[in-house]
Amino acid sequence: VLTYQPPPLPILRRIIPSNSTSLLILLLLALNLFYLLFGIDFSTLSAVDILADRAGLLFVANLPWLYLMAAKNQPIKRLTGDSYENLNLIHRRQGEWLCFLALLHFGGMLVAWYNFLQSVLTLWGFLTIKYVTWGVGAFVAYETLYLTSLSSFREWWYEAFLASHVFLQAAALVLIWMHHFRAGPYAVAALLIFVLDRLVWRLGLKSTSINATLDIMEDGETVKVSGDWPVLPQTNSRWRKWLGRDLRFGWLPSEHVFITVPGISRKHRLQFHPMTIASAAPHENGHAWFNLIIRAKGGFSRDLLNYARTFPSTTVRLDGPYGSLHALEMLEASDAAVIVAGGSGLAVAYPMLWHLLHVERNLTRKLAFIWIVQDASHMSWIGSERLEEFRDMGCRVVVPPPSRKHGRPDVCGLLQDTIAEIEDSRDGKVGVVVSGPDGMNRDVRNTCANMVWEGRDVEVRVEKFGW
Repeated sequence: VLTYQPPPLPILRRIIPSNSTSLLILLLLALNLFYLLFGIDFSTLSAVDILADRAGLLFVANLPWLYLMAAKNQPIKRLTGDSYENLNLIHRRQGEWLCFLALLHFGGMLVAWYNFLQSVLTLWGFLTIKYVTWGVGAFVAYETLYLTSLSSFREWWYEAFLASHVFLQAAALVLIWMHHFRAGPYAVAALLIFVLDRLVWRLGLKSTSINATLDIMEDGETVKVSGDWPVLPQTNSRWRKWLGRDLRFGWLPSEHVFITVPGISRKHRLQFHPMTIASAAPHENGHAWFNLIIRAKGGFSRDLLNYARTFPSTTVRLDGPYGSLHALEMLEASDAAVIVAGGSGLAVAYPMLWHLLHVERNLTRKLAFIWIVQDASHMSWIGSERLEEFRDMGCRVVVPPPSRKHGRPDVCGLLQDTIAEIEDSRDGKVGVVVSGPDGMNRDVRNTCANMVWEGRDVEVRVEKFGW
């Protein structure tokens, strides 16, 4: 039941997470509602005033957690083993809750002015009180952040979403600190999390620049960003292990980076975009062969494609690597492992396949790879010879006919048939990792949920970005 993922909301077309994630979010919401409403006598005139005060207190108390959930370098990911995407989902729901609390605080204060101060102070006079003005500024900043964080806005203008997120949240923290002295410690804590994550770790310790080759793939709509370098030797310094390493020291399977291509234009110098590393993780003290597969949709990816038509090489800045090994470790512990990729989800699948076949090879573990492609030209992303190599090493490879020409395949049926073919016993543990479009991810997750309902030992992980 907890594994199941409901379909999107029919009118809003909003993706609903798995039941386990929804349950966690509802528990956090219930805790907040308890603190918000406990002990308030709504029969009194001052109830709205008290409710507004509570909303403001809850807002600032949640601020450090909001920034911590959004950070790339944070202890919660290490403690839980959960992916950044799942934690970021909690961050987005928490951000929506905080915007509601801000609205409740602002509206409640207006009602309090109307009930108690209207006879001696005009609305303009109330709003122009210095600390109230700072609060109104913070309210406008966070509500604007909410509007620019909607999935429809992110897909339409991702660059504006990035810029507004950086500048508005920094300005809002300053405004909150000036709004009320008791909010100061919470604002400072949130600001420290933001500065440490963005400036110290990401720009200072985990950022590097490389000379990259830009190749336009066979379909004419995909750019492969490639680079190579000798891997720097790992140090035994505990300090360095805690702070993290940049890409010069290598990366692990299915990790991702943030890429910046300053050469495209001036505005792109401050833009950073998340991409999964689509090449195998290098050996320690070996040579790194780095690839990103970037499909042109709009914004940065379209600008990069147009840039690659003229400039076959450029300097790129890479921030990372980031990611969780929880999905890979789950596959390693399974008797039968299945990786399902849709389109550019290959960037997640290929490094995992390479690792399971070359680094952590287990002759008793059965392995299968299902790759759903839209067009036959997408096969050039990996090459048919590489798929044959996987087959020769014992991996069952399933590539249905391209969906653009033959229609969408029955992913649920393919998954069930593949598991039935590779597993030795229905009592063995099955691990499934899927990366692709939301609809395909949901189908795979729910197929696994049905198998769990039947009493099977099946575990599933979804690897994707929610940008």
